[in-house]
Amino acid sequence: MSEKQKIIKRMLELQKKFISYEHASGLDPAEYFDTPQGHPLENYRQEYAELAAKVIDLAHEEKGSHR
Repeated sequence: MSEKQKIIKRMLELQKKFISYEHASGLDPAEYFDTPQGHPLENYRQEYAELAAKVIDLAHEEKGSHR
């Protein structure tokens, strides 16, 4: 499995976790943007953003283009 595929797999895992939490508990926008410590989605936004940036960088690298 390529690095890009592993990253995308992790992104999908995070999305499933997010959707599951949202369906079970609802999600207040404040809770999403200022997630308290110990919350099930505590590092979700940061990790997802970092992974998305890596996928974009890898895709540009594959095509020989620049961001």
